[in-house]
Amino acid sequence: MLYDRLENDFILSGLTDDWANYMTPVYDFLTENFKERSMGLVCDFAEEITKVYSAVFPTDKILQHIIDRGTTDAMLFLHHPSIWDIRTTPPFTQMNPALVRKLQERRVSIYNLHVPLDNYSDYSTSKTLADALGIEVVKPFVRYRGGLAGVIGKTKCKTVEELNAVFSKAVGHSTKLYLYGDSKIDGNIGIVAGGGNGMETVAELLENNVKVLITGITVNNHFSSEVHRFEKENGINVLGGTHYSTEKFACIKMCSYFESLGLESEFLHGEPVMEDM
Repeated sequence: MLYDRLENDFILSGLTDDWANYMTPVYDFLTENFKERSMGLVCDFAEEITKVYSAVFPTDKILQHIIDRGTTDAMLFLHHPSIWDIRTTPPFTQMNPALVRKLQERRVSIYNLHVPLDNYSDYSTSKTLADALGIEVVKPFVRYRGGLAGVIGKTKCKTVEELNAVFSKAVGHSTKLYLYGDSKIDGNIGIVAGGGNGMETVAELLENNVKVLITGITVNNHFSSEVHRFEKENGINVLGGTHYSTEKFACIKMCSYFESLGLESEFLHGEPVMEDM
């Protein structure tokens, strides 16, 4: 069964996550397993799955698209079971219960891999972002909830400005460069898709003598001002490309995983929140 295959391939021993307790509006739809682990099968609505949709966040637009297509006996694969928007408080909001009920009526299950998809593999968020940027992975790094969420790699770009141009082209919109250090790239760079601009990440960068970080959320606000100050003091250049855009490549790559199992699969495009940068 598909759920068992995903479990065996991605949900490795020692990985942890925490979503279910915050998902009050849709809590009654959640499986008991998801309530305990916050990973895997979120909503068990389908006995047979003939198609898989893949998306980063379960926005109203994504759920409504599946409903409008008249899809039945399918699964929605998500990197996040909640919706990210840095402009809201809190920045994560929950799925629309009315739309979730319509998916239930149409026998469309919902499945989530957050930490398991961040954890290093050929399908992981940081590895697939590195692939999209033409960066050769040297090794995984950044300890995160029992796994390794980032990668260190080599780029052919000679300057951070050139790398930022490649980054912008890959994600399909302008990206943000915080030029805190030498413009010249001397050695490896670090990649942590999503929300990787934190003190623990920067500490590991310095341990590995890396002075360039590519991530998603890089806005300099009251939550992140300390890490920006630390990066500036240590000459670490930071490139931001939004939460959505840096993690979408993993969800796109997962379509090939499902297709290898003989299932039709389609990536549903979302929208980047430019204020992330």
